[in-house]
Amino acid sequence: MDRSYLDHASTSPLRPVARDAMVAALDDLCGDPGRIHEEGMRSRVALETAREQVAGLLGARSREVVFTSGATESIAAATWGAVARARHRDGHEGPVHQVLTAVEHSAVRLAAERAGEVSVVPVDGFGRVSVDEVLAAIGPATAVVHVQWGNHEVGTVQPVAEIVAACRERGVLVHVDAAQAAGRVQIDFVGLGADLLSVSGHKLGGPPGTGALLVRRGLRLAPLLVGGDQERARRAGLEPVAALVGLGAAAEWLATDDRLDAEAAECRRLTDRLREIAAGLDGVTSFGDPEHRLPHLVCLGIEGVEPQGVLLGLDRAGIAAHSGSACSSESLEPSPVLAAMGVDAHRSLRLSVGWSSRDSDVDRVAEALPETLARLRALARNSGTTA
Repeated sequence: MDRSYLDHASTSPLRPVARDAMVAALDDLCGDPGRIHEEGMRSRVALETAREQVAGLLGARSREVVFTSGATESIAAATWGAVARARHRDGHEGPVHQVLTAVEHSAVRLAAERAGEVSVVPVDGFGRVSVDEVLAAIGPATAVVHVQWGNHEVGTVQPVAEIVAACRERGVLVHVDAAQAAGRVQIDFVGLGADLLSVSGHKLGGPPGTGALLVRRGLRLAPLLVGGDQERARRAGLEPVAALVGLGAAAEWLATDDRLDAEAAECRRLTDRLREIAAGLDGVTSFGDPEHRLPHLVCLGIEGVEPQGVLLGLDRAGIAAHSGSACSSESLEPSPVLAAMGVDAHRSLRLSVGWSSRDSDVDRVAEALPETLARLRALARNSGTTA
């Protein structure tokens, strides 16, 4: 059966341009890019070309790009490096402090909690943080402020530029988690002025196992992974050249001929349609900021229906979707993002589009979602329980 993949926010299918570049690299490149023989130098040229391509997409200098295995590693490296820097700066004694918003991804939250003390800044009902409240949480021992560009569950975009500017005035590092934003909105790392920015390769149509941490020029951080001088001694380990070539190809494709803007506009058109469908259904609410949002995802609250049944019903109808709510994914806990927003954290549905999405995918949702909800609610009425 033809299927509709609407889980691009989790991982996006590999773009053909990335696959073609990877296959060619696997055929042609075998050398360690750290060696000076011909095979090594060919790999080095390919690696640095990929670095320039990723930098071009993100508005960074190529030397600011540190390749990693993905956003999770990038986040851990940013957190560890910022905290270690603070501990060794000016003979600092005592615990190191960090600030993060209540809707950060668990990779940020858990890395920060493991590294030291944290202050969590609340958000409003749309999932948006107040700049003033972020600044109020900063203290003398604050090593870094973590703020996501856009939320991974509801899509709300944070006032990143304002937070970065205010933190720079106070001499506090800022790490921006742009895993959901990269490849979906325009990013100008140099113009933004952030110190650290983490991205994921597979979420923008590059290969899994690739990512990058952007490190502002002049900022020196201790590496998370040690044991070699790869990535200019900022991340040890042999680089997966073919995979990074694929990431570079995806980045270059998006950065050429206004393709990113065109793709983002198409994604927003499709998610606008999804929001219109939701508005016409009883007991269904759209979460997140309706204006300040990423273009590719929609989060719906579904009253009286458990997410597992909805996901299974949609899957049976040929639709791949996701929920951050209880028991629907790896976690057994209610969604911390939705809980922080003050909405039902137990029953949600996330639909996310991407480069391969079409109107036919939305048409399938328009048919399958009402039928699935009606069937589950009928079962609940007959059994006297929640569906």
